[in-house]
Amino acid sequence: MRQAVRQAVKNGQPLDDYTRNSDFQKWCYRQQSRPRVGMLFTQLTDAAKLLQWVDTLKDSLPDFVFAVREFGISPRLDKDGQQKVGADGQPMFFRRRKQENILHLSGLFWSDYDHLPFPPQELYAKTQQPSYPWKTRLAHVTSSGEGLRLVSECIIGAGNIADQIYLQAKELSMLNVMGTTGKWVCDNSIINADKLSFCPRLQDILYIDEDGLFHPSVGSATLNSETNNQHIQ
Repeated sequence: MRQAVRQAVKNGQPLDDYTRNSDFQKWCYRQQSRPRVGMLFTQLTDAAKLLQWVDTLKDSLPDFVFAVREFGISPRLDKDGQQKVGADGQPMFFRRRKQENILHLSGLFWSDYDHLPFPPQELYAKTQQPSYPWKTRLAHVTSSGEGLRLVSECIIGAGNIADQIYLQAKELSMLNVMGTTGKWVCDNSIINADKLSFCPRLQDILYIDEDGLFHPSVGSATLNSETNNQHIQ
């Protein structure tokens, strides 16, 4: 849906089929009913409303933290800084998705090559060559329809997550490839192990190894506390 709407808006195609969507109309009603911003929302074009709507659909997708197996627990505090207690009288804890709370890495890393100047399937085909050294556990087209996301097993001894992404981009001849935005097509923010990745749609998946995705052969990887980047040991 997101890809189709963005393409229709980009090409100036009729949007009637999308604006008649009942979920879109319900979303518009909720936006119009919001205090202060409702009036501004009514002034947007149908195209602008549709683009906002499909972005919210993406944000509502389930997400994964592929590179982390376990985060440490932290006490849940009240406004006075005292630990909260549950109805059963037991102290309350929660797991905070923060870099400093990482206990164990999964042994996986993911790379996001977006706004490619060629079909994403062509880049995926390079990962199928016999000389390609990483084990791919998930490959899918990104929500823009113009990119490829790869979830791969780290190679022991090839460095931390940032190193693995750089070496992979070099192997795929992607270091100097520029997308439509004029920027390097690999997202640099993904070097952080706690980075979230949205769940892809089934039709966007090019390859998935479910067992390898949830049980990497690398095994449990630990955090190297001497650096901000995570090392697979």
